Amino acid sequence: MGERFTTRRIAVTRAFTRRIAAPGTREAPRDPRRILVAHNLLLGDTVMLTPLLAKLRANHREADIALLAHPAFVPLYANRPYGVRALPFTPHEAATTMRLLGEPAFDLAFVPGDNRYAWLAAAAGARHIVAHDGDTPWTKSWFVDDAQPYSSQPATWGDMVAALARGNDPEPFRAGDWPAPRSAPYDAPRAPYAVLHVGASTPLKQWLPERWRALAEALEQRGLTVVWSGGRGEEGLVSACDPDKRRTSYAGRLDLAQLWHLLKGAALLVAPDTGVTHVGRTAFTPTVTLYGPGSAVICGPGNFWREVPMRSVTVDPFPCRDQKILFRREIAWVRRCGRSTSECPEPKCMHAIGVEAVLAAADEIRKR
Repeated sequence: MGERFTTRRIAVTRAFTRRIAAPGTREAPRDPRRILVAHNLLLGDTVMLTPLLAKLRANHREADIALLAHPAFVPLYANRPYGVRALPFTPHEAATTMRLLGEPAFDLAFVPGDNRYAWLAAAAGARHIVAHDGDTPWTKSWFVDDAQPYSSQPATWGDMVAALARGNDPEPFRAGDWPAPRSAPYDAPRAPYAVLHVGASTPLKQWLPERWRALAEALEQRGLTVVWSGGRGEEGLVSACDPDKRRTSYAGRLDLAQLWHLLKGAALLVAPDTGVTHVGRTAFTPTVTLYGPGSAVICGPGNFWREVPMRSVTVDPFPCRDQKILFRREIAWVRRCGRSTSECPEPKCMHAIGVEAVLAAADEIRKR
């Protein structure tokens, strides 16, 4: 029996048991004491939940707010931004489900993204569960008590998730709002330095190595020390960008807390649309993000992150960035591409981004 199957069996059984004993409420509690944000998202999507966390804290100052997060992401939340506890969870480890279900019952839960985690929220005893509507199949939303539509107007996903919660909007994110996570020592580069993060969740978000190389040389001419970044297994991407190993590479060498501190000290971060750019926001790092298949609207600063020094570089419109799906919902204004490498063998949208456009964005943001 696999771990995912065990996780599902535990959640389904406990959800029915708890909801039979204490049915859900159609009205949200006015003064919830315990709030859960239940999901199983990647790093960038998890960080994009921050507007929701900030809004919940602004409107429920005494509540115990818990956020599920992949165990690898939990150190980023070690010092409790917005007073939020990060609870380790992954369907691949049934023990994380058992620890969650050992918590006292929650009054209120929010399920961003995939509504299947409404079952997990119900299993955790949540009496009122809020999520976006339209997920398929409909059985995912069985325990959703308040299903809200996505925005009919272009908006960032973080702002749309925050809109699930009632109350006043939070203050925009500012430098210092995210407490620095505890970190093991590492050899930091000489300041001022720029971090070029070349990795991404899919090859379709990767930029050409010769363009990274040209960007590095141009930034060095501007007086910056250039260092490379990438995740474990992405060391080869750095080698392609810097075959002579002229610059320091941190690819595969840092944990998430160390990476946060590397970004915090950087004068500039340049990266594709990937989780690291969102981590850079929490460190208030001047960031240039390259958008190919992804949406600079959905993943942009929006209302909450508007004070963070960031720029988006993309070619828009792009003919094949034409899909309207976001978390399995069709939304009229969405323009993104979720094709696989078997459907799209060459990321023309990334190839269309030139070095000069990235440099211009970097120069602008550093003058801010």
